[in-house]
Amino acid sequence: MSHAPDARAPARESALRDPLGGTPLTALVGPTASGKSAVALLVAEAAGAEIVSLDALQVYRGLDVGTAKPTAEERARVPHHLIDVADPRERYDVTRFLADLSVALASIRARGRRALFVGGTGFYLRALAEGLFRGPDVDPALRAELEERARRDGPAALHAELVRADPTAAARLHPNDVKRVVRALEVFHQTGRPLSAWQTQWGRGAGAPRTLVGLSVSVPELDRRIAARAQAMLAAGWPAEAVALRAAGGLGPTAAQAIGYAEALAVHDGTLTPAEAARRIALATRQFARRQRTWYRKFPDLRWLDAERRAPADLAEEARRALGW
Repeated sequence: MSHAPDARAPARESALRDPLGGTPLTALVGPTASGKSAVALLVAEAAGAEIVSLDALQVYRGLDVGTAKPTAEERARVPHHLIDVADPRERYDVTRFLADLSVALASIRARGRRALFVGGTGFYLRALAEGLFRGPDVDPALRAELEERARRDGPAALHAELVRADPTAAARLHPNDVKRVVRALEVFHQTGRPLSAWQTQWGRGAGAPRTLVGLSVSVPELDRRIAARAQAMLAAGWPAEAVALRAAGGLGPTAAQAIGYAEALAVHDGTLTPAEAARRIALATRQFARRQRTWYRKFPDLRWLDAERRAPADLAEEARRALGW
């Protein structure tokens, strides 16, 4: 199933110009496993807010256990937006996110409610805070060629090409971040101009009032939580979820970036023990958390709250005050 771009084109162009449409950017963020979801739920309930997800993978239907998606019960307590809006085989990028966001924010404003942005995708947060540069449209044939080369030659070979074409972009992209390496090469081949040059336009947009609060957990404690969560998620049905997604057609190139689905599938197929799968998933998640912390350094006004060894209710009250609610 593919997305129909023509129907959403006007909304996309408007969203690129003004991502928030006048809505204040009030966000609760933090690395994975820092406890954002539980705290955000309590904050939103107390403040009469609705939650807008800043998670690039919770947009996909069926990726539930593996993305720690809010449960149906939690979504019944507080309305959540930008969750389950795409088929796992579809591409979903920040441009589509902004178009979907404009619709969600209009509905929130119409109900006279506040929007609380919650999640760990720093790129989405930066798009909201600073606007989005307008690069060239996707060239499907070129993208397919680059993705095929990544599969055939390996991600490192593609990243090495990016080092030659755009060393600035290559320096901030991990070689295994195939999606963004492909996009950077795509832009270079289409325009002859490095993606890093296009991205000098960061900071010229948005400018809406913003209040950013983050949950801080020490690295040893976060590592402990990540390891425990990987084990719990595997026990909670992640392998069955992975095999159901495979039976339904598998994951597209964007959803395939989700951590742990290959390992969960291997557990189901009997080629990996749950213990080894949990170890590998925890390692990849720790690496992801480090990248998240790097993104957050781009927001000097982000106020951090100590979230270690604190009850969610107490932390939620402090977060609500810090957010100005």
